[in-house]
Amino acid sequence: MTESGEVDLGVVSRYLAGLVEDGADGLAVLAHTGRGPYLTPDVRAAVIERAVALGVPVIVGVGGAPEQAEEEARVAASLGADGVLVFPTEGDRLGGHEAIWRAAGIPMIAFDLYTRPCPADTMRDLLRHPGVAGIKTALLSDAMGCQRAITLARETGRLAITGEDRMFGPSLLWGAEAALVGLAAASVSVTAGVMAAYRGSDLRAFDAASGRLDRLAAATFTEPMEGYVQRMLWLAAAEGRIPESHAHDPYGPSLPEQERAAVARAGGYLAM
Repeated sequence: MTESGEVDLGVVSRYLAGLVEDGADGLAVLAHTGRGPYLTPDVRAAVIERAVALGVPVIVGVGGAPEQAEEEARVAASLGADGVLVFPTEGDRLGGHEAIWRAAGIPMIAFDLYTRPCPADTMRDLLRHPGVAGIKTALLSDAMGCQRAITLARETGRLAITGEDRMFGPSLLWGAEAALVGLAAASVSVTAGVMAAYRGSDLRAFDAASGRLDRLAAATFTEPMEGYVQRMLWLAAAEGRIPESHAHDPYGPSLPEQERAAVARAGGYLAM
């Protein structure tokens, strides 16, 4: 986005294609990192179309009021998305997922988010729902909550997905089988490298890859936490993924300019 929030769809297309080229096995669009809840329906549809055109699995973030989430899911399904990531809301979570399932009929990923953690009993019910394919946990510092979500997902035969930018390596060791992380909105190879090392048998390689990711996450996923979107945009611009003119997050907190240098150093774009 520009500073005023305008979206250039040509930039979007090149950006998404670059993520895939650099090792992303799928795309999650219109989620928190992409500020999906703030985009107009026509822009949302255009982003989905561009993601689907790349031929990789596409998950679309949906949420808000029940009717809004249902409509967003219907549109995502009609445009060829493979599933939806359901933003957590107050109230009847199971009923909300059921309504989305009836409306769109495509697989859903439940979301255990640090701002609205999912109660254990509700999580069990969600993971038994026929339309819920897996759960993404993004609890930041709640190791026990993350472990619980992973365990329940595996016990019910659902996919355990880590969204733990600050507990990434440990969450894999606890049993996460896939990753859907804001940290891979730039420096994709850092996240992909940890996944590849985990699948291998070289413990030192996994330790080194995890350490690199942790250093990057410490510079980007820190207080104020909502500032991570701007920090990832800075990193994407430093990598040449997006132009400086579109490296703005109009919806997050203002950050001091010196933070940008810290992010660049963590990404390897400035000398330490």
